[in-house]
Amino acid sequence: MDRLTNAVRPYPWGSVTALPELMGVAPDGSPQAELWMGAHPAAPSRLDRGGRSLGLDEVVEADPRGELGDTSVQRFGPRLPFLLKLLAADAPLSLQVHPDAAGAAAGYARENAQGIPLDAPHRTYRDAQHKPEMIVALTPFEGLCGFRPPHECAGLLDALRVDRLAPYAATLRSAPEEEALREVFSAFLALPRDLLAEIDGALASAARRPGALRATFALYDRIARAYPGDPGVPAALLVRQVRLAPGEGLFLGPGVPHAYVKGLGVEVMAASDNVLRCGLTSKHVDVPELLRVVRFDTLPAAVVRPVRAATGEEAYPAPVDDFRLSRLVLDGSGDARAVPGSRPQILVCTDGAVRLAGPGEEIDLPPGASVFVPAGEGVTVSGEGTVFRATTGV
Repeated sequence: MDRLTNAVRPYPWGSVTALPELMGVAPDGSPQAELWMGAHPAAPSRLDRGGRSLGLDEVVEADPRGELGDTSVQRFGPRLPFLLKLLAADAPLSLQVHPDAAGAAAGYARENAQGIPLDAPHRTYRDAQHKPEMIVALTPFEGLCGFRPPHECAGLLDALRVDRLAPYAATLRSAPEEEALREVFSAFLALPRDLLAEIDGALASAARRPGALRATFALYDRIARAYPGDPGVPAALLVRQVRLAPGEGLFLGPGVPHAYVKGLGVEVMAASDNVLRCGLTSKHVDVPELLRVVRFDTLPAAVVRPVRAATGEEAYPAPVDDFRLSRLVLDGSGDARAVPGSRPQILVCTDGAVRLAGPGEEIDLPPGASVFVPAGEGVTVSGEGTVFRATTGV
């Protein structure tokens, strides 16, 4: 068991206060968007082994079977297949989708064959892995996820009172669902600047106008103010709003358009950098590849609620084996709970104060602190607070 030192990613959309408040430290005035826990080469966690500070990626590379276990290495290779984060959004993230496993492998091979450097700004596939992910809210959490039914999209366009959007509303009402969404979504990503500016102004007006859609338009107006003139703004109008209460989760599979808007949560994902952006960003948008990946269906986002096991652990079901996320809510009774040790895992405290005990050692975890537990090493958890546990699904 190793205490982790983790990097904070200062993306512009991050909250200045949320992560510092959780960790009980003073804000430094800069946005703190994500706290990464894992072995991702872009910002690996660090730990102390034998008096030396090492990256978790270095530790895994030196002894993958010892750190990850035979089962994980056989399934995923000599790498930790998941990345755990604390995510604090105070402004909208980019509207984006992720590829499936086959698409990621093909795209990575294709761009390698084209000689596109891995760090090139116009590179789309930076590895050969898919990127399913799950967010669990620690505070009330807002986001966008999955397409609205076309008739709802048409109603929003009508309510904006922008005459030049009328043909798109007509398409959404008359064409088959998938065809309508594909045609209008594609067109919105190529709208002229003057129409984008008109849409931004119409959203500001609609957000002030009394009526049933006022709160909906207030959200999209906030997005437009963060990204004025961005084609992702009208594209986002086609995507459903999602609100999570603390403790609720959202699983995001391949091809599903989504954007986190505001809130603090625990996020776990396959350890990949493959993101295809639709807008709300200054980064590269590869429209042809994006349209190959996006799923144009209207299945509602499935809110994931924890399932309690006989051991007291609460698991968040996900249809992938790259990761498994669960939590332990401890009541301070003094009874230690055993945590299985057959898989590699990272545990992070999000509330209260807990103590982890392993063979010959104990580690106290305040909020925001985390540990890595190698495969085969069991631990017990006690105290009063909440611990999230990320491991593999195999």
